[in-house]
Amino acid sequence: MKHLLILIARGWQLGPSRVLPPSCRYQPSCSQYAIEALEKYGAIKGGWMAVRRLLRCHPWGGHGFDPVP
Repeated sequence: MKHLLILIARGWQLGPSRVLPPSCRYQPSCSQYAIEALEKYGAIKGGWMAVRRLLRCHPWGGHGFDPVP
């Protein structure tokens, strides 16, 4: 499951995100954060961390450097 989720995030990085204008307010990008969280914590905890990060990434949310803990 972890590998499938990482594959989806990498697919996003290599596909739509290259065509769309940059919109992530955080560093690393939300997709890179998801990959790092999944690699470090696995599908359940890492996936939940990625979802929470995506929910924070909006115009009224935070911004700046936010690495995977």
